[in-house]
Amino acid sequence: MQEVNQELAIKHGLTAEEYNKIIKLMGRNPNLVELGIFSAMWNEHCSYKSSRIWLQTLPTKNKYVIQGPGENAGVVDFGDGDVVIFKIESHNHPSYIEPYQGAATGVGGILRDIFTMGARPVANLNSIRFGSPNHEKTKYLLNGVVSGIGGYGNCIGVPTVGGETEFDECYNGNILVNAMNIGVTKKNKVFYSIASGVGNPVVYVGSKTGRDGIHGATMASAEFDEDSESKKPTVQVGDPFTEKLLLEACLELMQKKSIVSIQDMGAAGLTSSSIEMASKGNLGIKINLNLIPCRENNMTPYEIMLSESQERMLIVLKKGKEKEARKIFEKWGLDFAIIGQLTNSKKLELDFNKKNVCSIPIHSLGDNAPKYKRDFITYSYPKIINHDSTIEKLDIKDSLIKILSHHNYSNKSWVWEQYDHMVMTDTIQKPGGDSAVVRYHGKNKGIAATVDCVPRYCKAHPKSGAMQAVCETWRNLISVGAQPIAITNCLNFGNPEKKEIMGQFVESINGMKEACEALDYPVISGNVSLLA
Repeated sequence: MQEVNQELAIKHGLTAEEYNKIIKLMGRNPNLVELGIFSAMWNEHCSYKSSRIWLQTLPTKNKYVIQGPGENAGVVDFGDGDVVIFKIESHNHPSYIEPYQGAATGVGGILRDIFTMGARPVANLNSIRFGSPNHEKTKYLLNGVVSGIGGYGNCIGVPTVGGETEFDECYNGNILVNAMNIGVTKKNKVFYSIASGVGNPVVYVGSKTGRDGIHGATMASAEFDEDSESKKPTVQVGDPFTEKLLLEACLELMQKKSIVSIQDMGAAGLTSSSIEMASKGNLGIKINLNLIPCRENNMTPYEIMLSESQERMLIVLKKGKEKEARKIFEKWGLDFAIIGQLTNSKKLELDFNKKNVCSIPIHSLGDNAPKYKRDFITYSYPKIINHDSTIEKLDIKDSLIKILSHHNYSNKSWVWEQYDHMVMTDTIQKPGGDSAVVRYHGKNKGIAATVDCVPRYCKAHPKSGAMQAVCETWRNLISVGAQPIAITNCLNFGNPEKKEIMGQFVESINGMKEACEALDYPVISGNVSLLA
């Protein structure tokens, strides 16, 4: 096994100080598998190490909220024993490197976040932003992303009902691809990821594990450079038809009262899913990596644990329910493997070829992950410029034509017409309006949803821009007669180690907090994407 040292840790995205902290927590040097696991769990994408302290200031509760941040998605009461489950996440870096698969797997990932909680997905939304229309890569990226969103959503049979598409030269070096999903279920049928029961079997279901997506979570937290094209192997490859089978199999098993906890293998794959479940339950987990279904030969423990192959779930079953569960997944043509069990060790323990290849205290990966309060600058309001004399010279007709012909205000039907927005036949308000509206199937009530932001406002004055974004979503919802209940957020910013970037993030959080508190409009889920 490759020798582990500080230089190798830095190549894994860890700092020298973080590497030394790992040694202190473990009481020894980590091996390569353990270093890879720490690098995945301690990067910005998984640990929120630069954003956690600020996210905790946001309001997360009101009379409708059943589950706020901390789970796969947020849950709100929808009356009559029904709940709505929703979340938004980014897939920016993968979509820039490989636009079709990056966008497609972004949709697939957010779908799994919803149905892993027991909900049937009923609507997709998205927010996508590209560089200048004249930039050499914009057409390629736009076509790939739109095709990826449509390809995955259309094939799995979930309507894409709303979103936004904009262009600005600031996105020439990287694009934004934010995917949202909404699902519905009964209040008493929501599933959570908290593991319990020492000795309960840990089960792997879904697709086989391959080498695609290795270091995907770490890459998502890295700044781009001239070598970005070489990172294509870190982009996952999606299969919406397999995801459809996984969706139906999971929902069928959920009717059997067999599941203790369930978690999507998303960012960092088997690593994050196993650690998150065990950590929330204050337990340990032991896995035999030889039992993992692999589609490629001679995969190493390092590769297996860090793969982000798509359409996979990790489930803790009640003892004695293994045979019943296996029958369901095999009926749907999916892999089913009992790979380990819960323990009272409070460690992540991995065996491979009858040898222990990893033994890490669970809480060192979560609770003891770095948490930074980084330096930041504050932003004053922009100077007021008197344009009266200029405005007097403007011709209203010419000005209106210029505004309406701008690429950000032109008709975007050429985008959303590539998405199937009528599948499931419950779409009431189609894309192109202020908010999408879908009927709660079989009932006389509907769900309104919108995605909106004006980034140039946030750039001019982050706090005011964030407040405006929150308020605009509120106005969009009430414009279709809906009662706004809660929001999910997707916060896309640059390198937090730069004071001006960290200042943008902090002040945006403060603006969001103020607006959400004033409107009783809590943030119940979301995502932070830093280092663009």
